[in-house]
Amino acid sequence: MNAARRIACKFGGTSLADAACVRRVVEIIQSDPARRWVVPSAPGKRDPKDRKITDLLYTWHTMALQGLDPSEPMNIIRDRFLELARELGVRFDVASILDEIAARAGQDQAPDYMASRGEYINGRLLAEVLGATFVDPAECIRFDKSGRLDPVTYSLLAERLQGDGRFVVPGFYGAMPDGSIRTFSRGGSDISGAIVARAIQADLYENWTDVNGFCMADPRIVPNPKRIVEVTYAELRELSYMGATVLHDEAIFPVREPGIPIHIRNTWDPDGGGTLIVTERKAATPVCGIAGRTGFTMINLAKTLMNKEKGFGLRVLQVLDEFGISWEHIPTGIDTMSIILRNEELKDQGEAVLEAIRARVNPDESSITSGLAMLATVGQGMNHHIGVAARLTGALARAGVNIRVIDQGSSEMNIIVGVEEDDFAAAMRAIYNEFSKDEP
Repeated sequence: MNAARRIACKFGGTSLADAACVRRVVEIIQSDPARRWVVPSAPGKRDPKDRKITDLLYTWHTMALQGLDPSEPMNIIRDRFLELARELGVRFDVASILDEIAARAGQDQAPDYMASRGEYINGRLLAEVLGATFVDPAECIRFDKSGRLDPVTYSLLAERLQGDGRFVVPGFYGAMPDGSIRTFSRGGSDISGAIVARAIQADLYENWTDVNGFCMADPRIVPNPKRIVEVTYAELRELSYMGATVLHDEAIFPVREPGIPIHIRNTWDPDGGGTLIVTERKAATPVCGIAGRTGFTMINLAKTLMNKEKGFGLRVLQVLDEFGISWEHIPTGIDTMSIILRNEELKDQGEAVLEAIRARVNPDESSITSGLAMLATVGQGMNHHIGVAARLTGALARAGVNIRVIDQGSSEMNIIVGVEEDDFAAAMRAIYNEFSKDEP
């Protein structure tokens, strides 16, 4: 690889869980001179019974705020970082930073400062091991008063990340206009990495984790699904919406406009290929992946001449707004309308919502269907291939799965089907088996 290239690389918590992991990460970084901009997460779990440093920091904050003794999480965090420093042979005074955190614990209502310290300390450690320049995100990554990323971030970072050598920018946090620490949502180091990639005008954003990229389907449901070699930003948004979670879904936005590719790679299998996220993929196959989730409810309405009744849909949606509920899909017919909602949005308000809708629009028929699962079959090639919907519905029919609802977005990039939750796994396997044979 040409050293003139510019690569921003983010390493997740499992990639930095202990000293042996850090040494492996250092080897990866040093194996390519283009990997000069590094974004680390806080240390993750060393084994399934372990706890993430960030989870422990949240616990420490909560206990201190409530006046409880936070010795247990505090001591675990202290021991983890002191052990890391000792085994890596760094001179950075970790103990003094931990003392500062302890002195501040419980002083802030918001947990952001405490939650960010895992990335901060890990960044300091990694910078010393690499002989890199440490850049505190609190000085460069800015949020506006409403908590949104301030575009001035990119120019501030670009200025700080110039020059020779390597730079380490901890993930997950930045600062508000008053200087107080503000974190992204959980998993937000992915976003930090994308922000750094855009700021330095990177040729590539590598996101190193513990899997070989995205799979065509959930491996917990489909045995040994094929790896997605290449996927577009738009396709990934559709898959992420339905539960594909290898990458934080907001990490796409900073790099999508400048067209910086994201390469999902496995720290434990650097030669494993991974998944490349691009603007346009080369593969001509119609479907790149299938994702889905359970936990949906559908409100069904029917009324003769509904299409002639001005404001019918508006009045229905006003009811949802008054209950503070967001909707997911609205399949319609000439005299029918269905509203699909997530159960966590609807909660236990189903009958009350339906009663309010009845009072507002006086439907001829109305009912609630619960226990639904939704599956998205995603691919930018769908609108250029005849028979994709036929293949999908045929596969479900052969598997004995009844389709309760079907919807295709205007982008013609995905087909969403609703099935009974009991049929969810069978439906995903049937769709995967039909379209995976198109992949090499």
